[in-house]
Amino acid sequence: MAEITASAVKELREKTGAGMIDCKNALVEANGDEAAAIEILRKKGMATAGKKAGRVTAEGVVGSYIHMGGKVGVIVEINCESDFVARGDEFQQLVKDVAMHIAASDPRFVNRDEVPTAELEKERDILREQLKNDPKNANKPDDVLDKIIEGRLNKFFEESVLLDQPFVKDPSKTVGELVTEKIASIKENITIRRFTRYKMGEGIEKKQDDFAAEVASMVG
Repeated sequence: MAEITASAVKELREKTGAGMIDCKNALVEANGDEAAAIEILRKKGMATAGKKAGRVTAEGVVGSYIHMGGKVGVIVEINCESDFVARGDEFQQLVKDVAMHIAASDPRFVNRDEVPTAELEKERDILREQLKNDPKNANKPDDVLDKIIEGRLNKFFEESVLLDQPFVKDPSKTVGELVTEKIASIKENITIRRFTRYKMGEGIEKKQDDFAAEVASMVG
């Protein structure tokens, strides 16, 4: 496999407007061939989506989803550039799909930037201790352990960050990739701003009945 350099990723990003990670993944998939990587990005709708990323999204929709007979509910705000797009079927469907995904997958953050630094450091410390307690990794140098830890943090992001989660209706893509596809299709910038997920009874301490003691008292 060809070595994927930082300069190659940077150059592809400048040519396509796609994100750094998307560019790197495309180059890996294309074995370093820039032309093939551009084609991969175009097929995924990422080559044009990146160029729209800086545009202001002041319109949009607050959507909702209720599941399991009222046991789980979600409110999500997704923004776009124009009211015309916000009222369109494709954008409305995206809002419904994202709200349903949140209900099913229970993310904690919209994107990686929302994860508190203290929580990430705590996760890194836990992973480091796990590695040091593993005989296969205990004697590896710190720089190698750091790379392993960063790799394993991706699992944490997949579980906790909405844009990193596999989309519940099509796990071959992430929610972030779904949004990127819609940006390319709708031709406006789209951002998921915030969400709240409610679960019936969450946080309420339920009374635990002691059935055996109740029967015993009745007999006595």
